[in-house]
Amino acid sequence: MQFLRAVAFAAASLVLASSPSAAQDAYPSKPVRLVVPFGAAGPADLIARIVGQKLSEDLGKQFYVETHAGAGGNIGTALLTRAPADGYSLLINSQAIVINASLYKSLPYDPERDLAPIIRIANTPNVVIVHPSVPAKSMKELAELMRGGDAKYHNYAHPGIGTPANLSGEMFRLAQKINLSAVPFGGGGPMVQSVVAGHTPVAFSSLAPAAAQIKAGGVRALAVTAEKRDPTMPDIPTMSEAGFPGQVGETPIGLLAPAGTPKAIIDLLHRKVVAIIAMPDTRQKLANIGFTPIGDTPEEFSAYLKAEKSKWAKVIADAGIKLP
Repeated sequence: MQFLRAVAFAAASLVLASSPSAAQDAYPSKPVRLVVPFGAAGPADLIARIVGQKLSEDLGKQFYVETHAGAGGNIGTALLTRAPADGYSLLINSQAIVINASLYKSLPYDPERDLAPIIRIANTPNVVIVHPSVPAKSMKELAELMRGGDAKYHNYAHPGIGTPANLSGEMFRLAQKINLSAVPFGGGGPMVQSVVAGHTPVAFSSLAPAAAQIKAGGVRALAVTAEKRDPTMPDIPTMSEAGFPGQVGETPIGLLAPAGTPKAIIDLLHRKVVAIIAMPDTRQKLANIGFTPIGDTPEEFSAYLKAEKSKWAKVIADAGIKLP
């Protein structure tokens, strides 16, 4: 009888050990790596450090950041997809994981097969900025300048080929049937400085690198490519409010895991990050770099990425953008 009781107890223990709550209690038992496939001090890196610090404090194990920049995020993303699906290697990335499928001839990973979305942490819109000397005070006036005879308004600067800002510029150009040349820079910082100096008087930029110069008056913002006005700069109209609907383009930063990561771990991380981005100090830190918290579900994040892939694939094809 005692043996039967012992067998029953052991069986019950195994069931409990394999349950989601037990898996959550056991995780993490060692440090967790946050892979950022972009350069240090960029938005993804900064957000990874904000969220990683809070997760470390909450869960009692270090969540540390590793940057693996290169090939538009493909190098770091591919590295992550080859990691064990155990919750100890996670990815902080933008919608580049799905956009790159249309930009590059081939990818070393399949974003839908190899990745499990956890949460879209925050978004930043793109913004149209101009040098203060540009006579246009609205997007409609800028469009007229772009159609006019002055060649210096027949181009726009952007932070790099295939970046969300570049794709927003191309979406606008295609929709308005304006003949514009795209001038690429090696990042948002150099591009914004070129606008401040008046070398390239018009640019499509993500909000983060432009925010300080907008506030300082070094550049003038005409519109954000968002569905709603950005709460950090509520005086800037949306493209739709400026008379150009259908021009939503943004840069989300999200948390993902290798496909096959246990659902209990994904659910735990989702809950923890939702709580983190609801904290006033986290929201302020995100606002300081031009981001607004989102906090959607894994299913919503997955659907969002699929929609982004479809939308930008058409823009990329119509614009003829190609990368090796």
